Amino acid sequence: MQEESKNIDFSPEFSFKTSRSSGPGGQNVNKVNTKVELSFDVENSALLLDEEKERIKNNLASKLTKDFVLIITSQSERTQLRNKEECIRKFYEIIEEALKVPKKRKKLKMSKAAIEKRLKQKKHTSEKKDSRKKPDGF
Repeated sequence: MQEESKNIDFSPEFSFKTSRSSGPGGQNVNKVNTKVELSFDVENSALLLDEEKERIKNNLASKLTKDFVLIITSQSERTQLRNKEECIRKFYEIIEEALKVPKKRKKLKMSKAAIEKRLKQKKHTSEKKDSRKKPDGF
């Protein structure tokens, strides 16, 4: 699934908003709207499957608004274009991470030899510690 999301172009579903930045740039930040805010509506996305939407909602719950809108901002660059590119790059990283399916854990049964070896080691350690104790008469 995550491989498919890399090939999907989400840009038609992006919504951008610009404002004045507080980042680097001196007088530039006081005059130019360089801060970019990317909004992506997960709930109303036509490009995501219902299963993918649920996975995103669960994995990114803290980053979504109550209307399931993912908002990413960037104000680190001096130009609006570079901040926009940074937002898009962050978006794809976040979505790719959220869509990863965790591997199922395989339960392993220990072999009899491994169990015996472990118990023998524990017995040896116990005896070693017992030998360090002072006798009862002291």
